[in-house]
Amino acid sequence: MDTKHSAPATKRTAQRGFTLIESAIAMVVTAIVAAAAAPGLRDVLDARRLDGTAASLAADLRFVRTEAMARQRPLRLSVRANAQASCWIVHTGAASECTCGAGGAAVCIGSASAIKSVLLPSAERLSITGNVGSIVFDPLHGTSTPAGTLRLVTANGRAIHHIVNVVGRVRTCSPGASVPSHPAC
Repeated sequence: MDTKHSAPATKRTAQRGFTLIESAIAMVVTAIVAAAAAPGLRDVLDARRLDGTAASLAADLRFVRTEAMARQRPLRLSVRANAQASCWIVHTGAASECTCGAGGAAVCIGSASAIKSVLLPSAERLSITGNVGSIVFDPLHGTSTPAGTLRLVTANGRAIHHIVNVVGRVRTCSPGASVPSHPAC
């Protein structure tokens, strides 16, 4: 019997994993891509927050009008702002009787009572302002006094306006078409 003895073949094992340099390069490339994408991502998030909040405000304007007629009593939508936040409140009573509290809940005095309030903290980069501080809706006809424009504005300047006419109807637009999903004002 002939047996052939062969010398064991020396195989070189393949290297597995990454070297420290390769890992460092991958991390640097990932950091650069993330830094480039961050401002764009923030703009997308701001735009989505603006659209959602604008839809909520429009719904609340329609709600306060129909609710005033259903309850057979005048209701208001008031806008408030300070350094920490801005907000809107649906309430009964005089315009000066309700403000937004720090926790988001409305604080009312006298005979006023809050029905709903929405707080927009400054950290969310979105605020509400208006050329009127409060709009009251008539329970008989659903008309509004005074007519006014409520503005939702992001920190980067995009805005959506809700224009409430004396009949109580709301028209939504974006100044300079800064928000493509809304017509230009």
